[in-house]
Amino acid sequence: MARALLVVLDSLGIGAAPDADRFGDTGADTFGHIVARCAPQLPNLRALGLYAAHALAQGHQTAVGEGADAAATWAAMYEQSTGKDTTSGHWEMCGVPVLFDWGYFTAYEHSFPPALLDALCVRAGLRGVLGNCRASGTEILQRLGAEHIASGQPIVYTSADSVFQIAAHEEHFGLDRLYRVCEIARELVDDYRIARVIARPFIGNDAANFKRTGHRHDYAVPPTAPTLLDALVAAGKQVIAIGKVSDIFAGQGITQSIPVSGLDALIDTTIRAFRDAPEDSLVFVNLVDFDSEYGHRRDVVGYAAALERLDGRLAELLGTRRDGDLILFSADHGNDPTWPGSDHTRECVPLLALGGGLRPGNAGLRNSFADLGQTLARHFGLAPLAHGQALATNITA
Repeated sequence: MARALLVVLDSLGIGAAPDADRFGDTGADTFGHIVARCAPQLPNLRALGLYAAHALAQGHQTAVGEGADAAATWAAMYEQSTGKDTTSGHWEMCGVPVLFDWGYFTAYEHSFPPALLDALCVRAGLRGVLGNCRASGTEILQRLGAEHIASGQPIVYTSADSVFQIAAHEEHFGLDRLYRVCEIARELVDDYRIARVIARPFIGNDAANFKRTGHRHDYAVPPTAPTLLDALVAAGKQVIAIGKVSDIFAGQGITQSIPVSGLDALIDTTIRAFRDAPEDSLVFVNLVDFDSEYGHRRDVVGYAAALERLDGRLAELLGTRRDGDLILFSADHGNDPTWPGSDHTRECVPLLALGGGLRPGNAGLRNSFADLGQTLARHFGLAPLAHGQALATNITA
């Protein structure tokens, strides 16, 4: 009998990955640059080994673990998947690295093929679309939101990730209608190997107050192979997904999905869910605000403040742990708020752990995010996954 909690601090990279030069991200360091600019006070994350993991990613060793608690285990991981996107990061964490190339819409203007947009308009009954470019989600609302309301045409745009994003006003266009359009788009983009179609609903009256809402919904490709989550469900265990986790896995390997948005609400929900979770269950949450609200918007101060808010809730969260539980903190990619542009950055990520019989201290630089999934598979008594090496334990045979 076992329980585990996995908390993904979406985009909290800890320094450029060994192959960052392929992505133009040499020198990126989400956590390090936030600390250098803002010096946030993060005593609880420090105790879990975040600063020590950052030192590992930078190629440094520290005798005292940068203040890490004696019970904590820390590591730095770099990615085997070909991309630096949300889907690839999460799948690899759960034992399925993306070793093929996603399709991308690379043109900055006229990003989508006319045949794709024509088919979408015909099948969804649209008079046309706006945007058709690579853009920041907030900038494009300011630029095209009013025209969208006047014309009834949804806004379509992409980014450096493998995504087709559709923005529409919740009241003037309708949330259910937006979801239906996205479902059609999901079918159409399969031929282009696109990882996600993302519904981006917003509210407001004009460019000064247009605001995206928490009703975002991701339509992802199902994982290309069984993940840790599938293995857990097949073994009769519970997988409780909070926030956008279920969307990332297209609902596969999920026994309960709890949709919620906003950093504080996500933390509140996670505390309640793990406190009440039965034995043989994994609670899995993605704290998306670090990425969507601060990383992509290049808001260094906001990112630092959000980390402090999380740090201030960790004692309450860790207080839900029972004997034998395993709690893991990690990230899916970087998104350095000091970096040019508004895209993700190819970085190492932390792996911080408490409990589960893991050997405390420095677990080293790991060559795949799949080490996290393999560690969880062993914790739950599952057969080894196809990828990854579990962290060492204190248990002797």
